[in-house]
Amino acid sequence: MKTVSLYSALFSVTNQCCIFLRCTSFMFCGLYAALVFGGQHFMRERPKLNLRRPLALWSLSLAIFSIIGAFRTGLYMLHVLTTSGFRQSVCDTSFYSAPITKFWAYAFVLSKAPELGDTVFIVLRKQRLIFLHWYHHITVLLYSWYSYKDQVAGGGWFMTMNYMVHSFMYTYYAARAAGLRVPRPCAMIITATQILQMVMGLAVVGLVYYWMNEVRCPSNLGNITWGSLMYLSYLILFASFFYNSYLKGSSSGKGSKSE
Repeated sequence: MKTVSLYSALFSVTNQCCIFLRCTSFMFCGLYAALVFGGQHFMRERPKLNLRRPLALWSLSLAIFSIIGAFRTGLYMLHVLTTSGFRQSVCDTSFYSAPITKFWAYAFVLSKAPELGDTVFIVLRKQRLIFLHWYHHITVLLYSWYSYKDQVAGGGWFMTMNYMVHSFMYTYYAARAAGLRVPRPCAMIITATQILQMVMGLAVVGLVYYWMNEVRCPSNLGNITWGSLMYLSYLILFASFFYNSYLKGSSSGKGSKSE
């Protein structure tokens, strides 16, 4: 009885947090944009800050978080794939409530807020801030905070892929910030995995739409529309970044969307 009461209390708290996240998401992103572009104006006449050690620690902490998240969610998705098949792995919504993945699904949603700190280092170090960077941060946060409460199908794939890509990406950032020499092909591979993530994201959204009325694959047209537009825009932007950074031999390319 106590266990049931505890789970009910946790569900109530989580539900209230979801409502709070939805209500504050646009305000949060607006504040982020104001601080980013206001910070650039503030730093215009000031010397850039080094911040290599804080950046290395920051990136390392996010790398460790992403690696653990990828391991926990990846094992669960592998279990669903091998026991129930691919369709169930796409349509399964127990990812949000299963004992193994419930925490990591919620942690994923919340992590989109501290990840905005990546931009703080770019602004304070007076590095080039590209559109892809801040657009990606804002839209991922909005989509994640809105989608989590609805617990739509496809979420397991979206979160697991993001955890995996971020595991490599933040490890790369930490190594670079620590002054380690990382071969240039590593940056290319990371950007390529980001592009692959967007292709797979579009495929999952498409499958959810296709199966939505045939089997239990809960979603809604609004979520599918915004998810499709989001992943398509990411695919175009990351592909353009890859082309300009590597295929054109641009010396200004940094190897990933932020560094």
